[in-house]
Amino acid sequence: MSDGKSDQERIESRAHLLPEEAAAGSDDPEAQADAILTESDIREADRNAAPDTVLERRTSEETVTPVEPPD
Repeated sequence: MSDGKSDQERIESRAHLLPEEAAAGSDDPEAQADAILTESDIREADRNAAPDTVLERRTSEETVTPVEPPD
């Protein structure tokens, strides 16, 4: 939780839809905000919790096929 706000204050603050969200619509902005903030808290606590966020540690030799210079 950030800024010392209560969970309800955070949800109410996040429930105001962003322009993109408003364009798509939302049946329950508060439930949507709660889900977004819950997932955000999980990701903040465990940086590897988000899908597709595992950082690979490879050298350039492991990622690029060397190209031979022209003769």
